[in-house]
Amino acid sequence: MLEIHSVRTIVGIVGNVISFGLFCSPIPTFMKIWKARTVGEFKPDPYVATVLNCMMWSFYGMPFVHPDSLLVITINATGLLMELVYVAIFFYFSPWPSRKKITMALVIEVVFMATVILCTMYLLHTTKARSMLIGIMCIVFNIIMYASPLTVMKTVIRTKSVKYMPFFLSIANFMNGCVWAVYALLQFDPYILIPNGLGTISGAIQLILYALYYKTTRWTDEEEEEHKRKMDAELQLANRTTLPA
Repeated sequence: MLEIHSVRTIVGIVGNVISFGLFCSPIPTFMKIWKARTVGEFKPDPYVATVLNCMMWSFYGMPFVHPDSLLVITINATGLLMELVYVAIFFYFSPWPSRKKITMALVIEVVFMATVILCTMYLLHTTKARSMLIGIMCIVFNIIMYASPLTVMKTVIRTKSVKYMPFFLSIANFMNGCVWAVYALLQFDPYILIPNGLGTISGAIQLILYALYYKTTRWTDEEEEEHKRKMDAELQLANRTTLPA
């Protein structure tokens, strides 16, 4: 019979695979940007925000902050590299005003992260205290980021259309939340459990809305592409908020 630790490792690996898929979800968007040589109406906000989120969770998984969290580090470090690539592409194809905003946002994030690391390492001397501080901060950031999927769901209810809430991303979002919630329960970790529990609920609501409004969705509206571009930033952020990142 498998030990709890072994089961937790297997669940964490599955979570890494699903989370990696969610980190890959913006690739079609950036292929469009690359081909068009312009960012158009796409916004960098979700990707810049996720950079900080991944940095926070990568730090949380460090053995001197929260021991036995290697799989949290692997997926968030991978996600951090991918998000930096996305931001770099966005930066390259953006006009100067947007480049300036992206640069300022990244500098603020780096300074903030450096401050958090210094305060954590020099003022807190136990992994329990460090885990609590960083874990609470990660939960707060994740809850703030839930504003995006709520906006998308509000649009679905208002328009009675799920055209801008892709089914496969919604189900991946739900599965991702479930897997990481189980991971957190196997070796009780409230800081991973709370955001991913909320992510599971969010994903479940998205699937319920999909079932409710699938039949009333008009799939051939002429404004589909324009509206899809405007909604893209919200959708990309919505489908990554349940990561342990």
